[in-house]
Amino acid sequence: MDQTQIDQLRNLPIPEQGLFIDGERRKARHGGTRNVVSPLDGSILTRLAEADEGDVGLAVASAKASFERGSWSKAAPAERKKVMGRIADLIDKHALELAVLGVRDNGTEISMAIKAEPGSAAGTFRYYGELLDKVYGEIAPTHGSVLGLVHHEPVGVVGVIVPWNFPMMIGAWKIAPALAAGNSVVIKPAEVASLSLLRLAEICSEAGLPPGVLNVVTGQGSTVGAALGLHNDVDVLAFTGSGPVGRKLLEYSAQSNLKRVYLELGGKSPNVVFADAPDLDQAAKVAAYGIFRNSGQVCVAGSRLLVERSIHSDFARKVAEYASKMRLGDPLDITTEAGAVVSADQLSKNLDFVARAQAEGASLLTGGTRIREETGGFFMAPTVFDNVTPHSVIAQQEVFGPVLAITPFDSEVDAVSIANSTIYGLASGVWTSNLARAHRMIRAIRAGVVHVNTYGGADITVPLGGVGQSGNGHDKSPHALDKFLNLKTAWIQL
Repeated sequence: MDQTQIDQLRNLPIPEQGLFIDGERRKARHGGTRNVVSPLDGSILTRLAEADEGDVGLAVASAKASFERGSWSKAAPAERKKVMGRIADLIDKHALELAVLGVRDNGTEISMAIKAEPGSAAGTFRYYGELLDKVYGEIAPTHGSVLGLVHHEPVGVVGVIVPWNFPMMIGAWKIAPALAAGNSVVIKPAEVASLSLLRLAEICSEAGLPPGVLNVVTGQGSTVGAALGLHNDVDVLAFTGSGPVGRKLLEYSAQSNLKRVYLELGGKSPNVVFADAPDLDQAAKVAAYGIFRNSGQVCVAGSRLLVERSIHSDFARKVAEYASKMRLGDPLDITTEAGAVVSADQLSKNLDFVARAQAEGASLLTGGTRIREETGGFFMAPTVFDNVTPHSVIAQQEVFGPVLAITPFDSEVDAVSIANSTIYGLASGVWTSNLARAHRMIRAIRAGVVHVNTYGGADITVPLGGVGQSGNGHDKSPHALDKFLNLKTAWIQL
């Protein structure tokens, strides 16, 4: 990655962005648009088509028609595999362009974005392209007079709604297995981060994906998201985002065709550090980076740090030191370690949480303020609160910003109780040299992912999903295909 190339891309003009329906860009039916504001400096990057229910209807109709034509749904697995591979190759070819475009849109630091966005998306399309011709049907163990077969069939039209923090990565986690299974897809990106997914749709078309198989409809969640959720021709809905929106999508399913709804929702992930951690300095550094990369805008971020009381004071100080020394700045500078908050509204919410934590008596060790305001961008200092009580606001509610809550604990039982004291169950971490304790904690913590002596980095080979109010269903790994396939039994009398 070369800084000169990044600087050449950072100021390129971005044309007005239309919807992507039936293989082509088009304006919203009524011509509505909205400004795209860069979190880097508050400038207007471009204008984005603002769709309505009718535009969603056109996209779903295109997806359904393409599915019924069978140009993709009935194509030989070997043909789908070739296209998926070409998509991955083209993402790799345009990786820097895609990463810079995404950073200008949502503020993630480029050093993280290049790997997490196009890097991850290319790998995801390649993974499911390789996997799709290895999904076999089954023969049931029946009596010899009967043949029982189990067929795996695509569900039809898949609606995908993705958040603004990692639109390409999370989008690919849903789009790639849906396509691999033979479905057609309609994507609704986040209002404040749509540009990279619109470009991805063009790349998929260039790679040979037939028209109508992948459509992108931009606009407000209350309009576009609701229309997708209520549409009777959407067979499955896959969503990553907030709990309140997830609840709405379940209501829309009940009000329409009872479509299956898979939800990856919020997290308040506990990172538990015992005094016998193999390397306390490394644990402190990873704990800081586990919350402050991408300014805390990561669903699995370790936003609660639980520390054994005997090491609590020194460990909290180390974490605060690492936080205060992180290189914050221009997200398009390759040396920046933490970029911008996505929007003025999100920054305001983050600062409100700081005020509430202070009012509840938590000890502010570092941060808590807006920084780099002179740039016009939306930046916040990494913020560490110590002595946070387990049931306080910043210990219970997802901030989705660079705010860490540190809480001491006295025993393993105490640590488990605090770790499991929220409504969420997405990710977690445990630091210990005691193998038996590590396994006990893995079993005891209610979360979809438990990291041991690390935090983050789980790749495409393992599933990501939550328990409790962190959702249902799984992204990544072969298990992601389950969301996008129906099982059909054939019972044959011989």
